[in-house]
Amino acid sequence: MEIQWLKAFLHIAEQNSVSAAAENLHLTQPAVSKRLAALEQQLNTPLFDRIGRRLQLTDAGRALLPRARHILNAVSDAQWELRNLKDTIGGNLRIATSHHVGLHHLPPILREFNNHYPSVTLDIDFVDSEQAYETLLTGKYELAVVTLALKPYPSLNAQTLWPDPCVAVAAPDHPLLRLKKLDLNALAEYPAILPGLNTYTGRLIQQQFDIHGLKLSAKLATNFLETIKMMVGVGLGWSVLPCTLVDQALAVLPVPQLDIVRQLGVISHRQHTLSNAANVLQQLLVEKAHHP
Repeated sequence: MEIQWLKAFLHIAEQNSVSAAAENLHLTQPAVSKRLAALEQQLNTPLFDRIGRRLQLTDAGRALLPRARHILNAVSDAQWELRNLKDTIGGNLRIATSHHVGLHHLPPILREFNNHYPSVTLDIDFVDSEQAYETLLTGKYELAVVTLALKPYPSLNAQTLWPDPCVAVAAPDHPLLRLKKLDLNALAEYPAILPGLNTYTGRLIQQQFDIHGLKLSAKLATNFLETIKMMVGVGLGWSVLPCTLVDQALAVLPVPQLDIVRQLGVISHRQHTLSNAANVLQQLLVEKAHHP
């Protein structure tokens, strides 16, 4: 069984598309289809049902999928371990980061890394922190620099880099700023624009109100903090944002009961051997976070 056949199968299964898989693998569609056909022929069973232009895994395909991931991860680990026998730092380094961390914390670190190690090709995906955690478990990335989960993942290492305190904010002319008493009860009376409750940040905010038995009135929800900042700035509602995003377009709402500090950090899989490039980047992240 050829490793390239399994790679083609895995990419098709993840993308539900031969053309998308071909693009990711930098191959032609016929080449990817040929690899899939060879794998199906060797296994003597179809792996996908072809319904019109859609692909759907068969029972055999669903059974093969986790095994294919395991085999490819094992091969990747072997390649990393062999590469680590050398002193050179190069090759492809695939990482994930959230939009907020990627925009506000990583640029100077990545610039320094690129200047020192130009032979490393950085492949960066911008994803939600929650998605980064789940995808890292499959071995797709070596590192992810994101908002850390509210509870530990046994299979993952997590290291805090930047505490990220958050504050309640509103437009400078919002009615909340004219109140004599500003507390969580007052916030709950006005529409909010918040990160989705499926996000770690959204859950942290929700917990603050749950503790006091208050119900949030969320007018809008989006996972992009920069988008929330814009909507708050034009008066569509109040929100809770990292202090690093607060500028003259926003007014801070001093609410003593509100105590939210996100932890931003780097995560990696405990059972995956990091490449030299990933190790160096992780060390640089820790160094710059502790000694900016």
